[in-house]
Amino acid sequence: MLEYIPTVVQVIPYEDYTVDVYFDDGKIVCCHAEKDLSPNIFDRIKEYHIFMNKCVVLNGTLAWDVAGGRNVNECIDIDPLYLHELKKSKERIA
Repeated sequence: MLEYIPTVVQVIPYEDYTVDVYFDDGKIVCCHAEKDLSPNIFDRIKEYHIFMNKCVVLNGTLAWDVAGGRNVNECIDIDPLYLHELKKSKERIA
């Protein structure tokens, strides 16, 4: 039997290196990039313009399209199951 895999439908990055992640089941979580992601991943996205401007939904999850072109093989994507388990967050207004 197939396990339900939540799908990310929207992401909103903020200047404090957090991202509100919206799922198809209505859940909203806050990903604290520096705290919730491995240091190897955070080091690749910690430049402000990359974090803010390359943050996208790709393949149904939070990703950073660091190379541009939305190539799934050249992005940094985060497991949606991992994200779904993060602490529930209230919606913020950007």
